[in-house]
Amino acid sequence: MTILGTEGFRYEVDGNDWGELPEGWTYREATAVAVNSKDEVYVFNRGGHPIIIFDSDGKFLDSWGEGAFGNPHGIAIGPDDSVYCADVSDNTIKKFTPDGKLLMKIGSESKPMSGKPFCRPCHVAIDGRSGDLYVADGYSNANVHKYSADGEFIESWGDSGTDPGSFNIVHNIDIDNEGYVYVADRENRRIQIFNDKGKFETQWVNLSRAAAVCVDKQEGGLVYVGEYFAGQASNEIGRHLGPRVTIFDKSGQVKARLSEEPAGTEAGRFYAPHGMAIDSNKNIYVAEVSVSEYAERGVEPPPYLRSMQKLTKIAG
Repeated sequence: MTILGTEGFRYEVDGNDWGELPEGWTYREATAVAVNSKDEVYVFNRGGHPIIIFDSDGKFLDSWGEGAFGNPHGIAIGPDDSVYCADVSDNTIKKFTPDGKLLMKIGSESKPMSGKPFCRPCHVAIDGRSGDLYVADGYSNANVHKYSADGEFIESWGDSGTDPGSFNIVHNIDIDNEGYVYVADRENRRIQIFNDKGKFETQWVNLSRAAAVCVDKQEGGLVYVGEYFAGQASNEIGRHLGPRVTIFDKSGQVKARLSEEPAGTEAGRFYAPHGMAIDSNKNIYVAEVSVSEYAERGVEPPPYLRSMQKLTKIAG
């Protein structure tokens, strides 16, 4: 067991794939993770069973989603425990019951290159006050789209660029209990914060490739950011940054950075944090897409690559 962090932000991690998978199952890659009101953990993955559900101790509970997704990417859970999934290859946001019954679909699989309403959407966030949805439409567009709870389009904002309010891969998104929207602007290496109408408020920089953002909805909750490995050939700048998990307070002050250098799959190290969630006990769940990152670099991956980690909060 390895200890990460400093006083007030210390976590135990063992470096193994988290979750007791049934025999013969693999994640292949865990792209995202979400936690419901019962602290049940939903792992969205690119293996044969796209949604795998565990209790907070990692005991297998259920699975669903076989045949329902083209390329799993982002997952979020609403206040009523409905499950929302972003699929980058079929250009949809889908809403399900907790046990996998399809309730709503935004977008159309038949229009993969239209760009409308989505073109390779990455993630979705739910406003717990209104039920409105915010979609990170990031790989081929540079927008945040806002929808009502029943899937009616409200507004969009953003364009391609580096100015405040512009994006270079809108990769992940979350919303706090006051209605502020946090956007992981990955290739601009920052978190941008907007009000619920899309007005730019501020940004947090000094990050590696900000791939994941998760907001604690509880009183005084913090903001957790997952940062990709910055050392790919396409990202020579900032090689000294990441991969890591950075914890901010709502004012943007860094409270902790969690990682052991360098990048790797050993306990305490990260390679490609891609999605994150926290439970009611402030434990952190990190989904990593290390296989894809090795492929991007043109490097043969090792025989074993971890996909899921749990960072267990140490009291005190």
